[in-house]
Amino acid sequence: MKWNKFRIETTTEAEDLVSSMLMDLGIQGIEIEDNIPMSQREKEQMFVDILPETGVDDGVAYISFYLEEEDDKEAVLAKVRAELEDMRVYIEVGSGSIEESQTEDVDWVNNWKKYFHQFYVDDILIIPSWENVKPEDENKMIVHIDPGTAFGTGMHETTQLCIRQIRKYTTEHTRILDVGCGSGILGMLALMFGAEYSVGTDLDPCAIDATRENMQVNGITEDRYEVMIGNIIDDKAVQDKVGYEKYDIVAANILADVLVPLTPVIVNQLKPGGIYITSGIIDDKEETVVNAVKAAGLEVLEVNYQGEWVSVTARKN
Repeated sequence: MKWNKFRIETTTEAEDLVSSMLMDLGIQGIEIEDNIPMSQREKEQMFVDILPETGVDDGVAYISFYLEEEDDKEAVLAKVRAELEDMRVYIEVGSGSIEESQTEDVDWVNNWKKYFHQFYVDDILIIPSWENVKPEDENKMIVHIDPGTAFGTGMHETTQLCIRQIRKYTTEHTRILDVGCGSGILGMLALMFGAEYSVGTDLDPCAIDATRENMQVNGITEDRYEVMIGNIIDDKAVQDKVGYEKYDIVAANILADVLVPLTPVIVNQLKPGGIYITSGIIDDKEETVVNAVKAAGLEVLEVNYQGEWVSVTARKN
């Protein structure tokens, strides 16, 4: 699908106001480009795998927005230009020039690739399809992964915490459920560690496609995994399809605000003695998640840390 892209040149001082103005006009999905350095805390709280490098802050910001081909772009642009002129009375908005181009969905999918390169999680090499395995790495455990629009390359601390715990508790008989599977990396690695079967759920249709593609690239056949879309927290049909007391491990690399309502539900999917591995928890939410895990009747086995992120591992007794 083709879109009309409009890129406004403004200032870092005005970028918040310009962004708010666009949203007030009913424009959604804006992009902001600037060279304002991010703090370490901001990087961690973004909960993203791949962060672009920024240059020196020059005070210039670019704000892009998109319109479908059938939208009345001239009417929208007239409103945007009028609003920008009104802002000049009380803030420096820069040139306010608007550059127009066309883009396709595929451009958004591929843009991040320039930031993603091969890396290790302990002795595991994670490598995108557009890079080659070096001769010295050929005997290592190798995961080929292209996350596309789905979350999860293994680069983020939360994912690495999950990977280590899954590796620790996986056996040849393990059936694993990955709630919020994203790119499918956790279920895929569990199978590589020797698990018998993997099931993944996610709310995002992109995650379903990404998981299937990544499994295929890594030579994992469809008889060893299943992936489905839906919200297991409140959708009984999804809960039924996933099944009850079927899983030796349930992994959930999701933010703490989702883990709290998820935990009392997911207990029903765990086998007696099953292991519940959570991550995606910023350090000041540790107590909240630990309390939710205990309230669901689970026994906390481990709390692990990496940077300012926390993983809680528990058992259903």
